[in-house]
Amino acid sequence: MANTVVLLVSELVTNALRHGGGRRTLELTAHRNTIEVAVHDPSRHVPRMRTPDLNGGTGGFGWPKVTRLAHATAVTRRASGGKTVSALLAR
Repeated sequence: MANTVVLLVSELVTNALRHGGGRRTLELTAHRNTIEVAVHDPSRHVPRMRTPDLNGGTGGFGWPKVTRLAHATAVTRRASGGKTVSALLAR
């Protein structure tokens, strides 16, 4: 499970760095039955599924990987602007 948490952190933080702009914050929370990986960024644009770019190097692999690995995902708009992208893993 630790490897999956590390991979989710890597993918969500990388997406925030590439697409989120500005300051980012990572939160890891251990709930009773789940582990939550959450990344806050100032962008209003939500992650989207797209066909991965196999030749041009523009990405498209991260969000599908996150949705496959996580038990659940959520994108929440923040009152202060931006969004939080969360992934839950069963413990």
